[in-house]
Amino acid sequence: MISYRFIQTESIREYHLIREEIKNLGFEVQAIVTDGKPGLFGLFEGIPQQMCHFHQQAILTRYLTRNPKLQASIDLRRIASYLGRVNQERFACLLQAWHKRHEAFPDEKVEDDSKRGWHYKHKRLRSAYRSLQRHLPHLFTYQKHPHLKIPNTTNALDGGIFSYLKNLLVVHRGIGIDLKKKLIIDFLENQVK
Repeated sequence: MISYRFIQTESIREYHLIREEIKNLGFEVQAIVTDGKPGLFGLFEGIPQQMCHFHQQAILTRYLTRNPKLQASIDLRRIASYLGRVNQERFACLLQAWHKRHEAFPDEKVEDDSKRGWHYKHKRLRSAYRSLQRHLPHLFTYQKHPHLKIPNTTNALDGGIFSYLKNLLVVHRGIGIDLKKKLIIDFLENQVK
């Protein structure tokens, strides 16, 4: 059985509708693996939720770059590289040790002309750290529920099935929207067979 829908934008409302549709078809969502879209963790409360390690690393790269220059950023990237190789307790200890070592650094402020009169000097570093802190409860769900065999990334879809579909659409980029939809439907329905 396959279920799909064409949407204009990815929103929490759409995820809610899809969840209800799946439920109405008689299926039960046992776990989800998410890219960290805000609001999804709340929508699927009560269901094991895994934050994709690849997407978490991408978030860190966006904030810290691939080759950070500041020692605190280098250390935080190194800690993040342990995702998938340690358990949640060990990872939390590493984060806590990083925070203790660099406690004052991310809190450095610079005066400016804003209403507040200052801004954080290392706001990207602060955002990277806060992202890891916020997602920590969901980074190791796959280890807590081994019987569910939850993957720790969305790679099976993003780099697997959907990668081929995206390439197919690029090859046929000159066709209209109706033909693109038919191509997508045909592709999805043949994946189930």
